[in-house]
Amino acid sequence: MARSSSVTRLLTPPAVAALLLSGCAAGGHGDVMAGPEVMGVGDPLFPGLGNGGYDVRSYGLALEYDPGSGRLAGTAEIVARATRELRVFNLDLHRLSATAVTVDGAGARSVHDGDELTVRPGEAVPAGREFRTVVRYEGEPGAIRDADGSEEGWLRTPGGALAVGEPSGSMAWFPGNHHPSDKASFDIAVTVPEGLRAVSNGELASERTSGGRSTYRWRSAEPMATYLATLAIGPYEMRSSRTASGLPVVTAVDPAVGTAVGTADSAVGKLSARLPEVLAWAEGLFGPYPFSSAGAIVVPDEVVGYALETQNRPVFPAGLFTPETLAHEIAHQWFGDSVTPKSWRDMWLNEGFATYAEWLWAEEFEGVPVRESFDAAFADAENWAFPPADPPSAAEVSSAPVYGRGAMVLHRVRREVGDGVFFRLLRGWAEEHRHGNASTADFTAYAERLSGRDLGGVWDVWLYGDGRPRR
Repeated sequence: MARSSSVTRLLTPPAVAALLLSGCAAGGHGDVMAGPEVMGVGDPLFPGLGNGGYDVRSYGLALEYDPGSGRLAGTAEIVARATRELRVFNLDLHRLSATAVTVDGAGARSVHDGDELTVRPGEAVPAGREFRTVVRYEGEPGAIRDADGSEEGWLRTPGGALAVGEPSGSMAWFPGNHHPSDKASFDIAVTVPEGLRAVSNGELASERTSGGRSTYRWRSAEPMATYLATLAIGPYEMRSSRTASGLPVVTAVDPAVGTAVGTADSAVGKLSARLPEVLAWAEGLFGPYPFSSAGAIVVPDEVVGYALETQNRPVFPAGLFTPETLAHEIAHQWFGDSVTPKSWRDMWLNEGFATYAEWLWAEEFEGVPVRESFDAAFADAENWAFPPADPPSAAEVSSAPVYGRGAMVLHRVRREVGDGVFFRLLRGWAEEHRHGNASTADFTAYAERLSGRDLGGVWDVWLYGDGRPRR
């Protein structure tokens, strides 16, 4: 992400929890635990995000959107495996109303309060069993304001909408387990008025128009964290190409940007044409591209104020659709999208790596040595507000130290282990945790194992230390 932000979250009041959770042991996902008194997986920065007791395998979304009224009607089919017995479980859903819920085809009771949809199946789901939940819902989705005042979620645009989700905005348009530790495949079908397009992650599986309505179906087979899901609805201009290796590249540009994507001499057109080059450059550094397609979505600056690494199709406001930001968001496809943090405290593993990729790009294509980028980051007082691996609150999860000082950590590792080991580390880290989740502790252990070096001095001073060290 190009300097996005974070959001605080409402929790289900104890009265509602007591109503449906009586006698139930709620659980956590992975190594993040929660009890019945706390809805969420217990993330250190966002304790209310996500839900315990199950692991989602796939999301199937069927959506209909009316840009005129702003109304969204949806059906979400969620296939999950119970990690413990579930007499009740929770889904995150903001503002929209659930009209019917079934579990394995049978009607289920539900209570929606705050951002929690609490579901009680007719029969408890045994631990280890796969189960299918279908939620029909509707309403007028909207934006969620982050802790620093930025907006995410469902952003209305003239004649359409844009959905962006980091860290919790995806609950504004579909129910789910909205924490990065629970990744799943996605199948998203969107029906809109004829003349508009719906662009999402993955590959376009089908497109049909009938009775004045068009339906677009997108599939993402590789696992994806919900915050990386996106949906752009509008009169988008599309450009399709392939890399030298045959990877499909799909770029969508809102014509309100003012330059047609097919215009060769436009800034947007020129940079769109460079996408295969940027992908090849990144593959040379980080290893094989981890997804089945690539691309970008470009929107007017007034729609969203930050670029976001939505999986295999990053979102850019036109003013940030630059070579440097493109290199940053493409690097995220390895670091953040394929290798996803276990908790939001591990955010520097996303942003530090992507920022370092910017430094590498600047050195190779703009003549700015990485050392100069490091020196500029070192001189910036904002980068020393807190250690990158320990943001003090949700409001700081996307602040300067997570980016600039996170990149400085990587450069200090490079100086300690040498270029050969360091660049093997970048590729090996992306390969070892491909399509999975990883923590800061996982990274520090991996770096020491690969290099055969004790890097405690780097971790103590640069990753966790307070204040700017002496050079």
